[in-house]
Amino acid sequence: MLSSLLRSALVLAAVCCLTSAESVITCENRMQRLSCDHGVVSVLTVAYGRTNRRTCSEGRPPGQLENTECSQTSALEALANRCNGKKVCEVDKAIFSDPCPDTYKYIQTTYTCLPAHHVVACEDSEVELFCDSGQTIALIGAFYGRADRTTCIQGVPDGKFNNITCFTPTANQVVTERCNGKSRCSVYAVNSVFQDACSGTAKYMELAYSCEYPL
Repeated sequence: MLSSLLRSALVLAAVCCLTSAESVITCENRMQRLSCDHGVVSVLTVAYGRTNRRTCSEGRPPGQLENTECSQTSALEALANRCNGKKVCEVDKAIFSDPCPDTYKYIQTTYTCLPAHHVVACEDSEVELFCDSGQTIALIGAFYGRADRTTCIQGVPDGKFNNITCFTPTANQVVTERCNGKSRCSVYAVNSVFQDACSGTAKYMELAYSCEYPL
């Protein structure tokens, strides 16, 4: 079941920004990259599996292409939880479960770039989200973990930023419950607020939100 955060972000993207949607197809065992020069990523649709025999078929034996009814049902939520609200997001098949082990699969994604307030906080620090008078916070996406080797590494010992597949899957839920519908909200980038998804790794928090007038 999709969270209220995910549903609201998808509706906003579909209604406001569908004309600027990007489409990306990535073959299995390769990295998919979503990026926004302006704004932040909002995932619209995701398919992981195989729905035809042509896509990502070069060099593959026929037996790996026969099953065209292969799909991972929770692919949208998995990718949205990982990428929504980020300027750049790179993922591979590891974030999905395997719906058909003997079939060569691909990730097919459409996404748009939403205007947003975007903040990054290193582990053990605090950020404040705020909106102008009369407006309230609407979270687009939250990330806590590590997805690269360049963010928040000053003064961090070698070896503590090598794990770039570290993320807390409940980050969206945590920040939504704390901040959505408020005009001002503080969030601490600490394990006690989220969870320690990768002990020994220096983490950071990345948030994106918009300010909306209540309906």
